[in-house]
Amino acid sequence: MGLLADTLSRVKPSATILMTQKARELKAQGVDVISLSVGEPDFATPDHIKQAGIEAINRNETRYTPVSGIPALREAVVKKFKRENGLDYKVSQTIVGTGGKHIIYNALLATLNPGDEVIITRPYWVSYPEIVTLCGGTPVFVETQMAHGFKLQAEALERALTPKTKWIILNSPSNPSGAAYTYAEMKAVTDVLLRHPQVHILTDDIYEHLTYGEFAFVTPAQVEPELYNRTVTMNGVSKAYAMTGWRIGYAAGPEPIIKAMDFVQGQQTSGATSISQWAAVAALEGPQDHLVRFRQAFQSRRDLVVSMLNQARGLTCTTPEGAFYVFPSCAELIGKRTESGTVIETDQDFVTELLQAEGVAAVHGSAFGLGPNLRISYATSNAVLEEACTRIQRFCASLR
Repeated sequence: MGLLADTLSRVKPSATILMTQKARELKAQGVDVISLSVGEPDFATPDHIKQAGIEAINRNETRYTPVSGIPALREAVVKKFKRENGLDYKVSQTIVGTGGKHIIYNALLATLNPGDEVIITRPYWVSYPEIVTLCGGTPVFVETQMAHGFKLQAEALERALTPKTKWIILNSPSNPSGAAYTYAEMKAVTDVLLRHPQVHILTDDIYEHLTYGEFAFVTPAQVEPELYNRTVTMNGVSKAYAMTGWRIGYAAGPEPIIKAMDFVQGQQTSGATSISQWAAVAALEGPQDHLVRFRQAFQSRRDLVVSMLNQARGLTCTTPEGAFYVFPSCAELIGKRTESGTVIETDQDFVTELLQAEGVAAVHGSAFGLGPNLRISYATSNAVLEEACTRIQRFCASLR
């Protein structure tokens, strides 16, 4: 009898965390490394949110909170969904967790049985299939194409659905591709799901406020009200409010599922950090002026990176609608040799050699289920991005 659970042998470590840690280690050794591997805004948390956290400490809001969240935050979540998404929920239909990942984990842990299938599109955020596996379910992958902007097509979804399908995870805008669904694109997906009443929808809307140009964000239950009773809509404050370290995610959905998630969380972590919850109230209910500044900065960075990557020999990069990632193809460079004679056989070889030769850390696309690509985060300054892309261009030009 082994000490560790057999499940762990079926779960892979996070490639984004591994690459970010590798970049940190090289920096600590004095290597000039530019890390484009981390999914974290480089902006400071807005002052009014930080002040709310300080005031919560000064009010001694430092005790255990209700498992599902403090009433003020759950009420703020209700108002947010109504104000921004046109969705009506009762407070009892909401829950607060320790980050968006925690919400997703609890929803699946509370509902999956062995043999239940969960539809996940490729490319996917690295944690989706691992969470499904940890919760006893079976990930079922549906591949998307660069030609379709890495968005799920109705025909492909229809083919993937079976009587065992319990959930589909939809992430718009997407990590890693930045793809976001228009109303019409989302309606095509929800039309398919209407015909399969056994399927529930888990949305990951964490990048909701980070869309560019005239793009209008939509979420599934908003597009198709008939799916309201089958949808858990997840969001959080980490990306749009630069609050990654505060660790607050939230969701709303059918009351039986929310109650089950509360039950799981009660035996797992209990309530999220009290101080962070009060700061999140300020985030959702306070001034939103910073969002314009964030969006303008990220759009400028996106345009810079897409332009420079498309000038790199052998890379092809589409222009995503949201988030702060691009997902260029390096297919034309597979089979090429580095100056030291190493053959680039995979996208993982590409990012490994790029880091070694030019000190630029990116994450290979196959870690997100689709290659040969790489994910680049542009959540850093234009100056740093320009230098990083210049190094990428130089590396690509050196391959023979």
